[in-house]
Amino acid sequence: MHDLSNWKPRPAPEGFSVTGRHVMIEPFRRDVHEAALWQALGGAGINDLIRYFPNGPYETAPELGDSLSANVKAGVVVCVFRSRKTGDIVGMASLMRADPANGVVEVGAVAHGAAMARTPMSTEAHYLMARHVFEDLDYRRYEWKCHNENEPSKITAKRLGFQFEGVFRQHIVSKGGNRDTAWFSIIDGEWPGLKLAFEAWLEPSNFEPDGRQKRRLEEIRAAQA
Repeated sequence: MHDLSNWKPRPAPEGFSVTGRHVMIEPFRRDVHEAALWQALGGAGINDLIRYFPNGPYETAPELGDSLSANVKAGVVVCVFRSRKTGDIVGMASLMRADPANGVVEVGAVAHGAAMARTPMSTEAHYLMARHVFEDLDYRRYEWKCHNENEPSKITAKRLGFQFEGVFRQHIVSKGGNRDTAWFSIIDGEWPGLKLAFEAWLEPSNFEPDGRQKRRLEEIRAAQA
């Protein structure tokens, strides 16, 4: 365990920008991102992609923009993902429910558009966000929570190295129904090893000429154990 006798509250997360090999992250700006993000997430079909968002459904880009703008005003850091290769907006995620006094924050409202789904952009975006949380903010705990029926989200959390902690039954009422919430986390002591695995997976040498991965992220972590 860490010696926390000299622990001091950390800064609250704020909008940040960072450029990786495949993806760029920038803070949400309604005038810049609203229309492009709506299209990246499927336009009129967006409700299927983000059906587990706590609010919505959204019928138009301005409705999504209203929601994201309200989140920003409430202190949520809405991160927009942009392809470094094309410059196109491809998805989003948010840093939310920050607890600076204890160094805890959650990543949520994760939505990968078709252009980034199952590509290195997705993995790199979450690597860059986790790096920001642990190395720039110096936080102790990084959470991932999702509706317990959201199997793709749970699979993604485990692939990225989040540890499953359990299900909070009847956690909240969401959109007029019950939500059991699955909880996952990464803690600061785990980050150095996860960082090495992320960086090894993202190396160009880990990909075939056609873009297929040679080693899965889980395999790289297992080899480190």
